[in-house]
Amino acid sequence: MERRFFLRNTAMAMGGISVGLPRFTEETESKHFSRIKFGICADLHHDIIYDAPERLSAFINEMQQTQPDFIIQLGDFCCPHDRNRQIMEIWNQFTGPKYHVIGNHDMDGGFKREQVVAFWKAKGKYYSFDQKGYHFVVLDTNENEYNPLKNPLSHYGSFVGDEQLQWLESDLDKTDLPVIVFGHHGLDNDMTGVENATKVRFMLERANSKSKFRKVQLIFSGHHHQDYVNVINDIPYVQINSMSYKWLGQQYGHVPYTEEINLKHPLVKYTVPYKNPLWAVIDISANGHLKLTGKRSEFVGKSPAELGVPEYENIYPIVPFISNRDIRLVMK
Repeated sequence: MERRFFLRNTAMAMGGISVGLPRFTEETESKHFSRIKFGICADLHHDIIYDAPERLSAFINEMQQTQPDFIIQLGDFCCPHDRNRQIMEIWNQFTGPKYHVIGNHDMDGGFKREQVVAFWKAKGKYYSFDQKGYHFVVLDTNENEYNPLKNPLSHYGSFVGDEQLQWLESDLDKTDLPVIVFGHHGLDNDMTGVENATKVRFMLERANSKSKFRKVQLIFSGHHHQDYVNVINDIPYVQINSMSYKWLGQQYGHVPYTEEINLKHPLVKYTVPYKNPLWAVIDISANGHLKLTGKRSEFVGKSPAELGVPEYENIYPIVPFISNRDIRLVMK
């Protein structure tokens, strides 16, 4: 990563500001935008965190009250076990449109992506939909069986296969609406993000160069349990922090909750949980002003610093919040 990009993006991650984002001018063709609001959450990890039903209920209850145009979760939600039907019952309490992104942990235990789609009643492994003057694209970043290198960055891996890329190119060509993309793994994170992210980004950037306007406006991802924005070739890549925790690993093992909870949920001790669930509401105005309003919390038990985690071990600081952000969508 070039130094100027690192400095700019680190500052944005720490401050939650819109430095480096596309500039808005009065000449922006606002007729291409319309008002839309949606709720977004990521990485609930019901199969790890002990109070996932309560966390998800808090999100759904607020969404029921505020009534956004739709809600979407960015993966690592729950495996298709019968015991997890409670999570789906809570999710389905929202009466508006609901969308899913598949995460790598949703197949834990040997499940297939097709089983996850069926259990969630999702539209597909990857798909697109139109709403209120926008075209939304949902990617499946878990196509590791198509990775020719067979050498994933982690034992889970993350890859987008050629067939999906061909579909993506065709899908983008067919729409004249501004596009917002959702995926689980980051397309901008070279630590544990999509392994062929450069190829996917090229597809998105090519759609912009082929169009008479900036077709692809921004990308949302989860997976990394962090809070930052990167801008690559004028496209913002927005990371949505986990609803539940940041994974630290065995070297930082501790007991943040009671011993009883630790015994029933043994993986929690390798995390730093957030006291309250995190999510965000995205509100886009008719003039292209995107306002992201995120939740804030605090760590349960010891903080990463108290556990001895180096501040930049994960490049971006580990924080128990989703920053408020202002992003200007532009057509040119």
